[in-house]
Amino acid sequence: MSDGRIVILTGAGLSAESGLGTFRDKDGLWTKYDLGEVATPEGFAADPAKVHGFYNARRRNAREAAPNPAHEALARLVNARPQMVTLITQNVDDLLERAGARGVIHMHGELMRAKCAACGANWEQREDMTPGDPCGSCGAPAIRPDIVWFGEYPYHMEAIWDLLRAADLFVAIGTSGQVYPAAAFVQDAARAGADTLELNLEDTEVSHDFAQTRRGAASQLVPAWVAEILGE
Repeated sequence: MSDGRIVILTGAGLSAESGLGTFRDKDGLWTKYDLGEVATPEGFAADPAKVHGFYNARRRNAREAAPNPAHEALARLVNARPQMVTLITQNVDDLLERAGARGVIHMHGELMRAKCAACGANWEQREDMTPGDPCGSCGAPAIRPDIVWFGEYPYHMEAIWDLLRAADLFVAIGTSGQVYPAAAFVQDAARAGADTLELNLEDTEVSHDFAQTRRGAASQLVPAWVAEILGE
């Protein structure tokens, strides 16, 4: 199986040890903010300044963070086998890329990118944004983070379903198993014949769907698993 096609899904637990907060634990981001106000199209329409302030803070936090050993191990794996390993992430940070990973699929968008709600243009955006900032393409003051909010459809889903159905091994790392459609990836991959593995700090709502599970910190589990795959 180590020589087959591997599809890896990463979630907030991958970046937690880099200082980027997870969302659904008892101290997670959603315990500090009303997600309806900062992570929905309706919240943005009601108070764009508040939403921009939230994402400006998250962007600054992400810029200050550094990749941890789990990011670095995954980058090493995908770069060693670029035709056989695909990284899909629910995370909006760029720590996998900063660790050296290429071709990462960001299904929930990217914190370091912006898009125009008026014309659809998107671009790299590493600095703060405000509601009055004009779009560089059409000039409309309608720019927003290029993030998939609740109620919006994730990016690249057709390609992701195809990858899952062609996988020999599906691995979920640091995901909560609570957000769909990602929570259903293990079932879809298993139905297509893939082996399945969950690497997580604790059991999740979909742990029972995996053929194998391993428990521990991502910075320890992931490098050890990658070493196994690469025969090190």
